[in-house]
Amino acid sequence: MGKLAVRALRAVLVVVLAGTVFVQALMVWALVSGNDPEDGSLPLTPLRVITILGMVSVQVALVCVWRLVTMVRRGTVFSHASFRYVDGVIGAIVAAALVWFAVTAINAPGQRDDPGVTVIMGGIGVAILGVALIVLVLRMLLAQAVARDVEAAQMQAELDEVI
Repeated sequence: MGKLAVRALRAVLVVVLAGTVFVQALMVWALVSGNDPEDGSLPLTPLRVITILGMVSVQVALVCVWRLVTMVRRGTVFSHASFRYVDGVIGAIVAAALVWFAVTAINAPGQRDDPGVTVIMGGIGVAILGVALIVLVLRMLLAQAVARDVEAAQMQAELDEVI
């Protein structure tokens, strides 16, 4: 992975992390200030709490990706230590899907006249879970690569002994 690609990815990660912290700060401020213009159509307090939790899941994924990029730059990504961060990404994506399903459940009563919106939102939640499954498949590929790397190191050690 080139230095330019790493710097660009890290810049994007920093911008997204700053954005999530900003959104969390706004949601906390709105919860604490108590001057809600709630007209009763949607319960804003639960949605704000869910938004804060959703931002936490994004932040966990960002930190895990940052650590994986660091491992790629150091050439240590094909090790057992990388599984912790890949598992963190998977967990964050599943948490984001659960948060999305909570938003869908809160929004559903207001969509009685048009249940298609709720169905579409549920479909988006399933798609988010699909992304988690894709990352799980990539984790399995990483596990195979780590196993091959360990096997190659053992074979190299045996070859070194023979020579």
